[in-house]
Amino acid sequence: MRIARHVGALLLLGVLPGRCTNAPLPYPEQIAAHRAEYDQFMRTSAESPVPVEKRATFPPITYFAIDEAYRVPAALEPAQGGAPVPMPTSTGQVRQMRRVGTLSFTLKGHPMTLGAFVEANETDMKRLFVPFGDLTNGTETYPGGRYIDLDRTPSGIYDLDFNRAYHPYCFYNSSYDCPYPPAENRLKVPVRAGERLPRPNR
Repeated sequence: MRIARHVGALLLLGVLPGRCTNAPLPYPEQIAAHRAEYDQFMRTSAESPVPVEKRATFPPITYFAIDEAYRVPAALEPAQGGAPVPMPTSTGQVRQMRRVGTLSFTLKGHPMTLGAFVEANETDMKRLFVPFGDLTNGTETYPGGRYIDLDRTPSGIYDLDFNRAYHPYCFYNSSYDCPYPPAENRLKVPVRAGERLPRPNR
């Protein structure tokens, strides 16, 4: 059993390779570059969850169209202690997580919240883990939900970008142990942004 790592820390892109300026890319190009880098990671990295024998023929990952409406500011309300949150996982285990706080945001005119977590025994609080479910699960996206990773900010305001949502590693390799989103993180709307299931051939 392998514990799924959060992938956001592996793919921090500012400019495209070969560009001679430090000016940030336009947003759609940032996401396109992020996705191209992720595809390369899946095919070539030793950290890839794709089994070694399948990497050479691994197809490009399928995504929803880039939609900036799914990139929203979110305010983190810190949690005041509390018991660890048990999250069932893809291998039938239970992962103990600690709620760092609750992210409040508005998505397409609807106020929403998502819990932000770290491992219960985690001492490095530099990155938040945001697992979520939505009404696309099981039809357009992985039934067990998707993930977003967020770097901590001193202001408590976060760039919550569903265009960067990704499937857990257990989608690609069942030996990974991936936590499922808790009930509080299951949105009652479809989130058609980020990674999706491959479309069936017609």
